Amino acid sequence: MTRSIGQSVPRVDARAKVTGEAKYPGDLTMDGMLYAKILFAGRPHARILNIDTAAAEAYPGVAAVFTARDVPKNEHGLQIPDQPVLCGPGSSKPGADVVRYVGDQVALVVAESERNAARARDLIRVEYEDLPVLTDPSKRSSLQRLSFIPYGIERASPEIKTEGNLISHHQIRKGDVEAAWAQADVIVESEYRSPSQEHAFLQPEAGLAYIDSEDRVTVVAAGQWTSEDQHQIARALSLPAERVRVIYPAIGGAFGGREDMSVQVVLALAAWKLRRPVKIVWSRGESILGHCKRHPFWVHSKWGAMRAGRLVAAEIRIVADGGAYCFTTNKVLGNATTTCAGPYEIPNLKVDVDGVYTNNPPSGAFRGFGSPQALFAAETQMNKLAEALAMDPVEFRLKNLLREGSRPQWARHFLRA
Repeated sequence: MTRSIGQSVPRVDARAKVTGEAKYPGDLTMDGMLYAKILFAGRPHARILNIDTAAAEAYPGVAAVFTARDVPKNEHGLQIPDQPVLCGPGSSKPGADVVRYVGDQVALVVAESERNAARARDLIRVEYEDLPVLTDPSKRSSLQRLSFIPYGIERASPEIKTEGNLISHHQIRKGDVEAAWAQADVIVESEYRSPSQEHAFLQPEAGLAYIDSEDRVTVVAAGQWTSEDQHQIARALSLPAERVRVIYPAIGGAFGGREDMSVQVVLALAAWKLRRPVKIVWSRGESILGHCKRHPFWVHSKWGAMRAGRLVAAEIRIVADGGAYCFTTNKVLGNATTTCAGPYEIPNLKVDVDGVYTNNPPSGAFRGFGSPQALFAAETQMNKLAEALAMDPVEFRLKNLLREGSRPQWARHFLRA
């Protein structure tokens, strides 16, 4: 280690990646390997009344077609197990017959070739009953219960609420905001919206699963949290964790988008049931359809400052679209709560941040983890206040920065209510 200080140390995987020797999930092969294709729901909110797989099962080269009834414990989720592995009737868990966004997985076709798997998938006939669709996170209704949450589960974090379509709530209360407005010479009140965003990593979701020499279900796929992947796979298959092994080859980009499950559980299911290696590679379209996005934010900000350039109060309200499942919404919005007032001393502060279930694609981790959206609004407020005060925006920021010995806004006032 001491020989590395002050030196430029090559990455351990640099040579393999530059020469093309590095193996990514899509590069993997094994003897006797089968290929899998997923039937996605393609509907934002609907009840599945029936799935007819007869034509797909009879197609040449098809080894199996798996549906919800084939999953021993049909649930998974990084924070809470609120997502079915496969949606459809006959599930081990109630509520899994409802798809909650277009990327929900309905069936898995496994065949001797990728082409045959794709053609057989297209022969599956699904009868849907469309349900009301909620796409606007500002609409809150207990009638729109969109998540799949079994009773009695252990919640990962106390801020997870799951009341109506509320996922989580965070807040900060500091000082007396209402009284502080009278001290402000300038008040700026604005609304901001930030959109969903696609990770677009170079290697789409792909992987290979097989039964190893110790009779373990082994999944080789790109991810960000091997132990959590192992836990979720084992839970869904009702296996002890030691019967599941997860291996990460070269990743091919992640940026937060691989924290949650994509192909891992269905690959493990197929390999476990068929006792043969099974490979899957998503197309770019399937990747965009099937994995989480950056949280879209709606932000209402009211900030006040004195003529001399000191901030006196801020009131911030954020509603974020969590999409169909929790994923990391509660954690991302916890981060947004602690950063939405920026790196500034604000003596009076009121913050409320809600994550809301909708029938949009799930929102999850993305570089910055909630901070980019929150800080975009905060820094724009600072620019507007500086303009209203006819003050240089850099000088204005310097007057209000947290300093040595300062405590961040959330140090004593951050509440999970």
